[in-house]
Amino acid sequence: MFVSAFAKAYPLTVDETFAKHWDTWFTLDDLEALKDAGINTFRIPLGYWMVEALVERPVENYPRGGLQYLRRGLGWMRDAGIHVILDHHAAPGVQDPASEFAGDCTDNVEFYTPHNYHRALVWTAVMTALTHLDPQFSSVFSIEAVNEPIMDATKTPGYGQFQKNFVKTVRAIETVLGIPVPGYSTLHPTSFSSTNFTAALSEACAASLFDTEVVEALYEAIPILLDIGSECGLEDILTSMPFSSQRTPLVTSFMDVNWQYNNPSNPADAAIGPQGYDNHLYYSYASLSIWYSYLQRVQNDAILGNSPLWFGEWALPTEFNATDEFLKQWGDAQKLAYSQGAGWIFWNFKTEISNLTNGTALARQWSYLEALDLGLLTKDPAAYHNADVCEPYKDSSTSTTTSAIPSSTTNSTALETSLSPSTSPLSVPSVKSDKKLSRLVKRHGHLPNFSNGAKGFF
Repeated sequence: MFVSAFAKAYPLTVDETFAKHWDTWFTLDDLEALKDAGINTFRIPLGYWMVEALVERPVENYPRGGLQYLRRGLGWMRDAGIHVILDHHAAPGVQDPASEFAGDCTDNVEFYTPHNYHRALVWTAVMTALTHLDPQFSSVFSIEAVNEPIMDATKTPGYGQFQKNFVKTVRAIETVLGIPVPGYSTLHPTSFSSTNFTAALSEACAASLFDTEVVEALYEAIPILLDIGSECGLEDILTSMPFSSQRTPLVTSFMDVNWQYNNPSNPADAAIGPQGYDNHLYYSYASLSIWYSYLQRVQNDAILGNSPLWFGEWALPTEFNATDEFLKQWGDAQKLAYSQGAGWIFWNFKTEISNLTNGTALARQWSYLEALDLGLLTKDPAAYHNADVCEPYKDSSTSTTTSAIPSSTTNSTALETSLSPSTSPLSVPSVKSDKKLSRLVKRHGHLPNFSNGAKGFF
């Protein structure tokens, strides 16, 4: 997402351009096609600018108006029975250098500071409140704290404390709503004299019921929620209607502990109530020597308490010119490996197909719908072209590849604007593909082309 660059370059038309993109990129036809294909979960990557009050203009530049399209899409997913993960994909201040997905492709990474951790907690409070109170959000079951932080933990100071504050912020909102959370909820709405949610939230903050960092985020979220209520017709829900929720606690989620190195904090230490863990595997960016360690990620994470684990991004790219037959095997092998965990999510549900992308050359590897049309992935996401695809490559003398093959094909099939396959050590030619171009499509959903907009949350 060159979102910030686009907004800076076209300040007078960026909102209109993105509105057109959001209105047309993800459609009811897309939803029906994915539902018919057996997809049961979407992971929606969101920029922090979905909560427009958090954007510090004029220094920061992002499009306005995304929340209305998010609410519309969530309503469609609710009606279709699709489960949803809200993924904080682009955090305030940028969480990863030179990464288009972070919203601003820059080396000036400022997320790992008290100010931007605070803004991320405000975003969390707003999204948690909307998830429990806005009927459009009723299919959301999880919120992911931040997508793909820097892997070197020495460059992410304070991230472990942010993980704990993220969970506490979610649980604080749920506590005020009277949602029982094992090990945390001690209050019920009847404990408050206020008769509406935002007033009760303010009362709970004044009573110092929560940690200081959490209280500060909750206080700042209150006027933002009131503004959103006014804009989206939620005033009664937020200010006058009974606010006790019948929902269950959200599943808080993080990239798994093994995403980082150099003595990272363990997100399992932050858990209060239900929690899940995410990892993203793209073998086109890894050497052969790394592949084998990937295959035991589920087991290695479980030892450190990072379970359940799902694979929130994968796709079919390779570092060579793969044939269709190879991609079929590639998809099967990855699905077999990822089905060991709680499920998988393919990146992306579709990508641009145009002269800019050399037709379907990249869509066949990055678009779930295109891969289905070409027969590279099975129509039934729990099925395989060849369930024994990995058998010739398994080494019975080691546990690495053996444990990568599940005994059952049951899995939680999912989609975010993404889905994808993994690999076993299949023999491959050495011809390289255009790695840079492939990464751009992975990050954007289409090539960056300012004449037709850029990728937002869908």
